[in-house]
Amino acid sequence: MFDRDLWREIFQSINMNRTRSVLSGFTVAFAILLFTILFGIANGLNNTFDEAFADDANNSIFIQSGTTTKAHKGYQAGRQIQFKNKDYDYIKEEYGEKVQYITSRIYLNVNASFRNENNSYSVRAVHPDHQYLENTKIKEGRYINQLDIDNKTKVVVIGRLVDEDLFLKTTALGKYITLNGLKYKIVGIFEDDGGDDEERLIYMPVSTAQRVYGNNDFIDQINLTYNPEMDYDKAISFSNALTDDLKDRFDIASNDQRAIRVRNLANESKSVNQMTFGLGVIIIVIGFGTLIAGIVGVSNIMIFIVKERTKEIGIRKALGASPNSIVSIILMESILITAIAGYVGLLIGMGVLEFVGPSLETYFIKDPSVSTSLVIGATITLIVAGGIAGYLPAKKASKIKPIVALRDD
Repeated sequence: MFDRDLWREIFQSINMNRTRSVLSGFTVAFAILLFTILFGIANGLNNTFDEAFADDANNSIFIQSGTTTKAHKGYQAGRQIQFKNKDYDYIKEEYGEKVQYITSRIYLNVNASFRNENNSYSVRAVHPDHQYLENTKIKEGRYINQLDIDNKTKVVVIGRLVDEDLFLKTTALGKYITLNGLKYKIVGIFEDDGGDDEERLIYMPVSTAQRVYGNNDFIDQINLTYNPEMDYDKAISFSNALTDDLKDRFDIASNDQRAIRVRNLANESKSVNQMTFGLGVIIIVIGFGTLIAGIVGVSNIMIFIVKERTKEIGIRKALGASPNSIVSIILMESILITAIAGYVGLLIGMGVLEFVGPSLETYFIKDPSVSTSLVIGATITLIVAGGIAGYLPAKKASKIKPIVALRDD
C-alpha cells in the first residue's frame, strides 16, 4: 500500500494507457453522476410535499359551511349553513377519543395601530388547541388559553412580522395594540413555518371576537386533528362519518357537496405517500440499474485490461514477481481510477443540482440534493464490484506460466 515503486508503476501504467483509463473513469463518473441527479430530484419532490404540509398538522380536518344546492326535508336550495358554538361542542363531545385537538375559527380584517405605526391585518379568533393544528411556535410570551376563552379576555397573540411592522423601537410583549379602535393586550409573539402571510396574522380568543364583533355565538369554521393512532383508512372513514352526521344535524341532502365541506389531509397524505412510494421505487430501480450498468462497464474493462496485460504478467513472473503482487498492482490501478472518477461524478452531479435547483421549483422540485454518504456508498459499491470483477481474471492470469503468457496472442 505504501510502496513508492508500486505507485510509480501504477501511474506509469495509467499514463501509458490514457484512452483505456479515460474510458474506465467515464463509465464510473457517468454512473455516479446519474445516480446523484436521480436521487437529488426525488429528494426535491419530497421537499415540495413536506413544505406543502408544513403549515398544518398532517392529521388535520377542516370543516367549513356553505350554501345548500339541493332542496331537502321541506327546505329550499340556497339555504345558508352557519356553525355555532354548540356545533363545536357537539363534535368535541360526540367523537371523544377520535379527536386529538379541536378549535373554532372566526375570520376578521382589522386596522391595527401602535403609536404612529399602523397597518391592516387578518385576525383569526380561535381556541387554545389551534396552536397545535397550525404548528405555531411561540417566540415570546404565551398563546391563547382557556381562561381567555372563559373570561372573554381582550388579549391577542401577534405574528413575528406584525411585531416587526408596528413595534420598531420597543418590545411588543405586554403592550396594548389598537384593533379597529379597541385596545388589546399583547400576551405572545409567534413564528410559523407557513411563510410571511402566516406571520402577519393576529390571534385572539374566539369568545372575545364573538362578544366584541357581533355579540353572537356564530363561528366560521371548525378545525380538528384526528387521533394520530388512526391509519389513513380509519381517518378517512372517520371524516366521512363526521360529514354524514353534520348533514343530518343541519337537514342537508346526503348528495349536497357544497353545504358542508370537510377536507381531510389524510386523503391528500395518502395520495402523496402512494405517489412518493411509487416514485421512490422507480428512482431506486433506475438508480441501481445505472450502478449495475457502471459495474458491468468496469468489469468488462477490467477483463480487457487483464487480457491486454497477459504478456506483461508473463514478464513479471519470469522476473520473479509473486502472483499476489501482480494481482495487487492491477487492482490498485482499477481502484484508483474508479475512486477518482466516482468523486468527479459526485462533484459534477452535486454541482448540476446546485446550479439548476432554483429553476426546478417551477416544476415542484424544491432544493434537490442528495446526502454525500449515499453517493459515497454508491461509489464504494462500484469500486468493490469492479475490484471483485477484476480480481477473478487477474488471479487467473497470475497463475499462467510465464512461457504460456509470453506466447499469448
